Amino acid sequence: MSEVRRLPVARGRVQCTPHAAVPVDRCGFCVHSARVVVKGREVPSPARAYCSRCRDTSPVDMAKVEEIVCDDLSGEGFRSIANIIS
Repeated sequence: MSEVRRLPVARGRVQCTPHAAVPVDRCGFCVHSARVVVKGREVPSPARAYCSRCRDTSPVDMAKVEEIVCDDLSGEGFRSIANIIS
């Protein structure tokens, strides 16, 4: 993953696409959410960690996330990880 967008969290929302600000909670279930920043430290996003670590991940309190590291460079927006893992 060479290119990413860093989306700051403001009042519990991130600017997912130029036309849509979404609640940060959605990022925890999005295929494009690669990592999240909590207290200045990058950790795997809940969706990616769940998918790539045999469904074993430490919980992330999405209310404490400061920034989303997003690999959606095409502007698709939210796509649920449930479509991939089901």
